[in-house]
Amino acid sequence: MPDPCYRITGGNRLSGSVEVSGAKNAALPCMAAALLTDEPVLLERVPDIADVASLAEILAALGAGVERDPAAGTVRITAKSVAAGPVADELAGKLRASVLVAGPLLARHGEARCRPGGDEIGERPLRIHAYGFARLGAEAEAGAEDGNAPQHLAARAARRLQGAPILLDYPTVSGTENIIMAAVLARGRTEIINAATEPEVADLAALLNAMGARISGAGTQTIVIDGVDRLRGARHRLIPDRIEAGTLAIAAAITAGDVLLRNVVPAHLLALRAKLAEMGVALDSGNPGRLRIRAGGPLRKADIQAVPYPGFPTDLQAPMTALLTRAAGESRVQERVFERRLSHARQLRELGADIARADNGNALKITGPARLRGADVAGADIRAAAALVLAALAAEGTTQVRGVADMERGYDDLPRKLTALGADITRLPSVR
Repeated sequence: MPDPCYRITGGNRLSGSVEVSGAKNAALPCMAAALLTDEPVLLERVPDIADVASLAEILAALGAGVERDPAAGTVRITAKSVAAGPVADELAGKLRASVLVAGPLLARHGEARCRPGGDEIGERPLRIHAYGFARLGAEAEAGAEDGNAPQHLAARAARRLQGAPILLDYPTVSGTENIIMAAVLARGRTEIINAATEPEVADLAALLNAMGARISGAGTQTIVIDGVDRLRGARHRLIPDRIEAGTLAIAAAITAGDVLLRNVVPAHLLALRAKLAEMGVALDSGNPGRLRIRAGGPLRKADIQAVPYPGFPTDLQAPMTALLTRAAGESRVQERVFERRLSHARQLRELGADIARADNGNALKITGPARLRGADVAGADIRAAAALVLAALAAEGTTQVRGVADMERGYDDLPRKLTALGADITRLPSVR
C-alpha cells in the first residue's frame, strides 16, 4: 500500500464556510446496531472514511447485506442472517470499533468473539465490556490489556440475557455502547451506572429507540434499558462530528482566520469553546446549527485537561496542543484518558515548538508563541496527525506530513475542506 502524505505551505489565513460531516464515533456503533434486527437500517450523513469502509466489510463478512453510497452519505444494512462465528482477525484488527459488534452478536446469537485493533494511544481495556456482559448472564472474558499484545473479547450465553444493574468502573464509551446493545434484547431492566455521557452514546440510543428499543437516560450517567423481544428497521440521520468541527475551529484559530462551520451542534463543543474564548478567540453560535470562529489578535495561554465528556475531549487534545504553541506564555496540557497520547509533542518540536514533558512525562509544558517552520514530520495516530496538519498551516514554508493514512480513518476529506477555506494542501499518493 502506498504511504500518502500531505504537502502543506503555511501562512494562509483561513476564511469562508464549511460543512461538518456526520460523526465518525456515532456512525460506527449505529452500523453495529443494525445487526440487532433482520430488517433494513438506513443511516444518513455517514462520513466517507476508512473506518466506515472497514466496519462495512466486517458486517458483510458476518453475513449482512451492506449497501454503501459514499457520495450520498448513506449506508443501508440488512442483517437477515448473521453468522455467530468470530470476526476474522485481519478485519477486526483494522479498527478499534470492531469490538462494537460483540454486544449485538451476543444479544442476537448468544456468542461473540473479536480481536479489535486501533491506534496505539494507551490502555483501552476490554474488561469493562466483559464485566457488563457477565452481569447480563453471559460467560465473558477479555485479555491482553497491557497494550503490547492483541486484545480479545469473548462472550457466550446459553440462554437469553437477563437485565441487571451494572456499575462501570470507568465511563468507557465503547463499553457503554456495547452493554446497551447487548441489553436491548435482554429480559427485564438493565441500569448502567457511571455510563459514558458522550453525544454519540445518546445518538446510538436514539437509533435503537427508533428501532423499538426502550432506552432512557442516554447522555447522562445513568442509562435505563427495558428489554424488548425484537427490534425493527429504522432510518436515522447521524449527529454532526464534534471532533471534526473542533479541528476545523482550531484550524481557524491557528491561522488567525474567520470561519463559519455549518452542520454543527455548538452545545457538543462547550469545553472547546470555553478554552478558545479564554485564549482570545471570538465565537458566535447565534444561528442554529452554525458556529463562527474569528481570530486575529494575540492568543493567550491556557491550561488543558483531557477528561471524559463533558470535559475537554481527548480527541482534541493534540490539535489544541498545536494551537497552544502559538499562544503567549506557558500553557500546560494534561492527558487523563489515554496515557500514550502525547506522541505529537516530539513532532511539533521538529516544527519549532517549545514543548517539554512535565509531571513525570504525563503532561506537556508549552512556551509560546513559537515561530513554526516547515519540516518533514509524521503522525502516530489519527489526532496526532491532525495536530501536525494544523501546525503546518501556521508554519513558515512547506511541511510534509506523513502518517495521514491513519488520519483519513477518522476525517472525511479534511484536505478538501481546508483547501476550500484557503489552505495550500496537496495530497501526495506516496512518499520516499
